[in-house]
Amino acid sequence: MHRRILGRVLAGLALAFAVAAPAAALAEAKKPLYRDPVFDGAADVSIAWDKTDRLWRMFYTNRRATLKLEDPKDVAWLHATAIGVATSKDGLSWKYAGTANIPAACTGQTLWAPEIFTENGVHHMWLTVVPGIFHRWNLPEAGAKIVHLTSTDLKAWTCADTLELGSDRVIDAGVIKAPQGGYRLWFKDERKNSRIFVADSPDLKTWTLQPAFVADFAGEGPKVFFFGGWWWMIADAWKGLAVLRSKDAVTWERQSGFILDKPGSQPTDRDLGHHPDVVVNDGRALLYYFVGQGKENEAKTDPTWNQRTVIQLAELKVKDGWLAVDREAAVTKGLKRPK
Repeated sequence: MHRRILGRVLAGLALAFAVAAPAAALAEAKKPLYRDPVFDGAADVSIAWDKTDRLWRMFYTNRRATLKLEDPKDVAWLHATAIGVATSKDGLSWKYAGTANIPAACTGQTLWAPEIFTENGVHHMWLTVVPGIFHRWNLPEAGAKIVHLTSTDLKAWTCADTLELGSDRVIDAGVIKAPQGGYRLWFKDERKNSRIFVADSPDLKTWTLQPAFVADFAGEGPKVFFFGGWWWMIADAWKGLAVLRSKDAVTWERQSGFILDKPGSQPTDRDLGHHPDVVVNDGRALLYYFVGQGKENEAKTDPTWNQRTVIQLAELKVKDGWLAVDREAAVTKGLKRPK
């Protein structure tokens, strides 16, 4: 009898405690999602799964944003950049992991816009290389090329080849395995009004440039991915992100307007979205984009604060056949580990 009464009392206390105790807090992406602790200029990310260490690795352009130059028109801070690395177990919380081990033999001082593609245990990186440090844009000698590197562990990289793309100023590779077979690479040609062009390859070694640009707008950082029954391209048009869709990744139609073209309301996210990566994972599409910090309170007293950039996260949705994103909505579900 006494044991039954005691059991009921204990069960009641346990229930009361469960009701009163706060629920475990959900993981949630913070704003900013990530900022580089050395130069505070993280941009142009590419994210890959590290099968050995069982975590995600983010590679990014590491702008020297804290560099204060006497001439406000001097763009040297955007040069002499290494490729930064951060790691995460869930894609929501990132930790700085130094800079990528990129061989100087095939690259140089200024490295931009890494693009990672993984197949059959080999990681491929296409990297924009600028030949030196320049203090102004559009100098005749300030060319750029795209270099291909490979790795089996995402840590040590080996030189593969330099792409021949018909121009001495090409940047920002984006690569997929083409639905018709072979591989397809998009890039920006700064010699041709900053239009986005495409090249095809049967083997990731030899590339055939297609003569026509993809769409008649200036842009950079093309990212192509399959989601919701469509191939999508998102490109940074400096007015927000331009969106195109395709059934075959060859013929594209343009979505009206832009996404991330209206500043967010939350601190560090109060400007346009730029040059993203998209990770399609478990039926979701997570958009990792960067944002300039010129509209933050610190910029009122520090004229170089606008050089700083941070990484933010939002989730893409397909609505009425087109892409939509709410940068104000909290992202509480991260990336699942690939099988």
